[in-house]
Amino acid sequence: MASSAGTRPSPDESGGRASDDRSLGLTLGGGGVFGAAHVGVLQVLAERGLRPEIATGTSSGALVAAAYAAGLDPETIERATREFRWRSIATWSRRPRWGLLDSGVLEQEVRRALGSDPLIEDLPRRFAAVATDLRTRRAVVIDEGPLSRALRATIAVPGLLPPVPHRGALLADGGIVDNVPFAAARALGADRVIVVRLHAKWESVRMMRTATRTAELVRDPSVVLIQPEMERMAQWRTTDVLRLIEEGRRAATAALDGAAWRDVGRAP
Repeated sequence: MASSAGTRPSPDESGGRASDDRSLGLTLGGGGVFGAAHVGVLQVLAERGLRPEIATGTSSGALVAAAYAAGLDPETIERATREFRWRSIATWSRRPRWGLLDSGVLEQEVRRALGSDPLIEDLPRRFAAVATDLRTRRAVVIDEGPLSRALRATIAVPGLLPPVPHRGALLADGGIVDNVPFAAARALGADRVIVVRLHAKWESVRMMRTATRTAELVRDPSVVLIQPEMERMAQWRTTDVLRLIEEGRRAATAALDGAAWRDVGRAP
């Protein structure tokens, strides 16, 4: 999430911002520290006057999407990302049988960043985090309730972070079943979606399902797919955060310049 407070915009009557595009969605995929690339994407979108009102994400993508949906500006999100340390979202657990780490500290970080732990339905923009029901192995879209609980669920890597109880289910990292939650943005009302997928050219065999889904997104004329390249960058250390942000900017610029949408990349 973020460790630096920012100014939240005033919502209009619909709950969003008057200048937001209510038909435009933003989907941010998971990938540990690779999620820093999302910050560069947000910067390019802001520079081009593109303001999705709908944001969805999985794991680290959900953290960045939540900051955007809460109204934090790209500069604040970048500063928080550059200052990020793993202790901001997890500490050693006193009950290690549920996971080596405890994500309870994330609620404190949300409160520090936003001044409270808001309900998702009260955010200035529409937001959903995707988690995995460990019993059914199905994706669960969380678009209401305390923001911190949704974020704790979507980042809960089994064995590392404890699962989060939710309506009778035990939820874990959304990347287990849906690392690029494009369908969630559609469900929230997006007609067009900007999708940011991490792990691009060097996809591993175990991620072939995601690769297949990505091919479908490439063929979808209502989607702009942004694929930052992470080769030779650290996924679990913060040493390459600045490079990742810059790579997000590069990939976003290339994708938007080549997009088929007539209005994409142009300020309203």
